[in-house]
Amino acid sequence: MLDGVLFFPVTPFTESGDVDYDRLAEHVAKGVDAGPGGVFIACGTGEFHALGLEEFGRIVATAVEAVAGRVPVFAGAGGSIAQAKEFATSAKANGADGILLLPPYLVTMPQAGLVDYTRAVADTTDLPLIVYNRSNARFDEASAVAVAQFPTVIGLKDGTGDLDKVARIVRAVKDALAPSGKQFLFFNGMPTAEISQQAYRAIGVTLYSSATFAFAPELALGFYDALESGNEDLTDALLRSFFHPLVRLRDQVPGYAVSLVKFGVTMEGLEAGPVRPPLVQPSEAHKRELAQITAAGRAALADALAVQAVR
Repeated sequence: MLDGVLFFPVTPFTESGDVDYDRLAEHVAKGVDAGPGGVFIACGTGEFHALGLEEFGRIVATAVEAVAGRVPVFAGAGGSIAQAKEFATSAKANGADGILLLPPYLVTMPQAGLVDYTRAVADTTDLPLIVYNRSNARFDEASAVAVAQFPTVIGLKDGTGDLDKVARIVRAVKDALAPSGKQFLFFNGMPTAEISQQAYRAIGVTLYSSATFAFAPELALGFYDALESGNEDLTDALLRSFFHPLVRLRDQVPGYAVSLVKFGVTMEGLEAGPVRPPLVQPSEAHKRELAQITAAGRAALADALAVQAVR
């Protein structure tokens, strides 16, 4: 049910800090028009951590209406077990097609506790659920196999970057599910996932989330198409001109994985407003740098397409 580049919209806010639902609808509709394989609303890039339950429900409903059934809509859920259940229930009530289960709040937990947390949320709704392997919610092979066998758990998204362990998890889950024939999805969920996607593909993880799609979908799609077609020249050109410089900029300030993307949406003509604390706005110098990096990426893409056209 999910394929291609996955779109993680930002959540636009007004200058006073309220959710701007009209701009959210415009942002989602414009993104879907560009051709993603799915929409993940109110997740990490959408500042899930900063949303109230009522806001969340209306955000999901707004996205579902804007998507109008063209692609699946997954919504974030997470935090304390009580909060995760409430958000999962709201996602279902407001028309989401599935849930991305974000880590529990703060606590470090044993593997059995992580399995129990996932089970408790999965039991709350019949929506398909993707677990997020990151931060304090780090699965091992046994716990990944356990949750993969829950009827509604359909995938695992990795944000750890531990390719050794992820490769073992992929193999263990596939082997465990083989007798049942259950299909299971694996996602690269690293920030700016394009940087590591070649390595993830090598271990059988072909799906990934693209924060870049939120503000420069042609670069995200160009990179995806280059990977799919084996166009190493274009892949290298986009990594060199855009994605590597973007990561170097992103890593200068904690939270820029969201803040820069949100400014990028504004930079491209749709006012997305500020981020909510504890995230901070990009500096003016960093805003200018993002504009330069994006222009360089577009130039590299245009040059590569021009070369292809004359071959």
